[in-house]
Amino acid sequence: MRVRVRSSDAAARAVVEAKLIIAGLRPAEAPEPSPQDVLVAVGDTVEAAIKACRPGVPGGHERLLVVADVLSRDGALRALRAGARAMVLSAEATPERLAATVHSAHLGEGRLSHLALARLLDGTPAPAGPGRPPGAPSLTSRQLDVLRLMADGHGNEAIAATLRCSRHTVKNVIYELMGQLQVRNRAHAVAHAVRTGLI
Repeated sequence: MRVRVRSSDAAARAVVEAKLIIAGLRPAEAPEPSPQDVLVAVGDTVEAAIKACRPGVPGGHERLLVVADVLSRDGALRALRAGARAMVLSAEATPERLAATVHSAHLGEGRLSHLALARLLDGTPAPAGPGRPPGAPSLTSRQLDVLRLMADGHGNEAIAATLRCSRHTVKNVIYELMGQLQVRNRAHAVAHAVRTGLI
């Protein structure tokens, strides 16, 4: 996997590159982009980040990761239209989160942090816990823990390690959650939980 970082702001680019190096990923200085690359576009806004990565791979870059200081609904839609697989707010871009998001993008998976998803859905995080709307399904503490970790972008293995249980247990909890919430996939489960105030 080759990771390239692009930004019109040299300082912002250097910060993201340093975080990737800390996480064990070495950014490449490849003159010719490849569809197999993960392109990390960095900017103060999503628009600036996307602008910094042009020209890209003909037909759009399939493994685009956007790191931006500000994420608006319109900006997120532009990023998705530009082929972004993942978006991370700069404030949440720890070395670990960046590395996990790069790996997800490389595998073709989408990834949004809880805060980014909340901003995308309605501009602000939804109320959590006791403030949830009437009629919202009641979940066990384990289900809520798994849902929160999913919202933070963790995979089954990381969730299992955090909760000190097996991956099989995590899969069962997610299966139960999806049935209880009547959702189609993990992203839908997180979006539903944010909208209804479960997390």
